[in-house]
Amino acid sequence: MTDDLGTRGTRHAVVIGGSLAGLLAARVLAEHAEKVTVVERDRVPDGPEARPGVPQGRHLHVLIAGGQRALDELLPGFTDELRELGAPKVGVPEDMVQWQSGRWFRRTPATAHFYSGPRPQLEWLVRQRVLADPRVELLQGTETVGLTGDASRVRGVRLRERGAGPDAEVRTLEADLVVDASGRSTKAPDWLADIGAEAPHEETLDTGLAYGTRVYKAPADFDTDALGYYVVPGPAQTYGAVVLPLGDGHHLVTLSGLRGEEPPTDESGFEEYAKRLPHPVISEWIARAEPVSPVHGFRRTANVRRRYDRPGRRPAGFLATGDALCAFNPIYGQGMAVAAMSAVALRRALSDPRRTPTTRTVQKALLGASRQAWDISAGADKKMPGALGDAARPGPLDQAVGWYLRRVQERAAGDPVVGGAFRRALTLAEPLTALFAPRVARAVLLGPVHPSPAEPPLRRDA
Repeated sequence: MTDDLGTRGTRHAVVIGGSLAGLLAARVLAEHAEKVTVVERDRVPDGPEARPGVPQGRHLHVLIAGGQRALDELLPGFTDELRELGAPKVGVPEDMVQWQSGRWFRRTPATAHFYSGPRPQLEWLVRQRVLADPRVELLQGTETVGLTGDASRVRGVRLRERGAGPDAEVRTLEADLVVDASGRSTKAPDWLADIGAEAPHEETLDTGLAYGTRVYKAPADFDTDALGYYVVPGPAQTYGAVVLPLGDGHHLVTLSGLRGEEPPTDESGFEEYAKRLPHPVISEWIARAEPVSPVHGFRRTANVRRRYDRPGRRPAGFLATGDALCAFNPIYGQGMAVAAMSAVALRRALSDPRRTPTTRTVQKALLGASRQAWDISAGADKKMPGALGDAARPGPLDQAVGWYLRRVQERAAGDPVVGGAFRRALTLAEPLTALFAPRVARAVLLGPVHPSPAEPPLRRDA
């Protein structure tokens, strides 16, 4: 297999998909190519509005610490602009009422922050910044239907106007490099097979988790200074809920359950489902809030990782990123962060002065950027009842690591040392190995389990 990526001297790069992962990849490729074309199926809105090509766009999205840092590196000043647009900044555990593994978290001073504004707002801001570069062109309303080239090298993409039908004229757009950022429903494995190349092995893990989301105007008479609520599901209690601010007094409410216990999408059923949670605080909040949207459901939550990094008959000049490479159960809120962190990894791999970038080395760097998020999401999901897929099988170290992580979770609710390290790892601000640092390990192995509040801590001094 020819393994020269060919980015040095690249004249034209094509990115398939104009969502976050694609836009940020284009931002990086513009530093190396004369021209970058982003091919997008949708007609994108002029403002921060939802679009059909992001089916999860109406649901919960948070920008966690790892993503904030990556976006500010790629687009300097980005988080300041996001805050100026009104995206709420939420500190944890201080601003959240959180229940996990039978315990309420103490609302101690925040050791991590995330932004919880609407997904369309963040994507619109990224799009404005990226497309301000004259080297980047957005080709809207256009479907990618295949690749050109052969098993040794991809040389472009095959395109047609969206909605024109299967008999519509297909045209070719030549490229020195093609990046698939078309999302978890990518057709790239089939496209590769069509040019004689080998599709990647897919690792999957599916709990059957589904969720429903509705926007509410927060109740004025709910006696709390908390910004949000979070009931974390687990093997013993599989119902989940999140209530987070969107800005302008509106909150997004998401309820979740596993296969066979999916939340309904009718209004009365949605509110009744909230009563299944281990405490009535969220159902009481909902009952006193004002609904301002329908209930939207979402069902495609499997973890899927495509192993382009492994040896195989695959062409040079083709990369995958974002959900097209590694898609996570969205309930963990990692997707936007990993899209940004992958773009940073792409930049570093392409700019490494020590070696000429190749398809395989760059693809490995992209997979590496998603590894910690995969370990967190898949690691938690494989413990859930009914989990299916080849990645659901426990590994040789799972029992020992699982024992230690259970102790971490028991102490994270009340111990600021353990809780701070736990949150920094979950928000991709530090590696998982930070949980084994000497100070943290002492607290995990030798420290007591601090008592948690008996009732939801609705105020910081509770």
